[in-house]
Amino acid sequence: MTTLIEIIGWAAALLILASYLLVSTGRLSGTSVTFQWMNVIGAAGFILNSGWHGALPSAVLNVAWAGIGIFTLLRLRHGGQAA
Repeated sequence: MTTLIEIIGWAAALLILASYLLVSTGRLSGTSVTFQWMNVIGAAGFILNSGWHGALPSAVLNVAWAGIGIFTLLRLRHGGQAA
């Protein structure tokens, strides 16, 4: 189980890093659905990994990170401005 949790944590890190790289290089918009989903899924992986390791500050940060992404996705879905 520990190996699976580590794989999820590393995949989450790569996903969030990739989303940041894509926004920074102009390949994605910060308000794009793809960017938001990459961050929500990455944050979910970090929540699992951080929680498993007892790193509560990181887990709480990523709950907020995922919440912001979900909020933005809902606004985008309903035709509102993301930010």
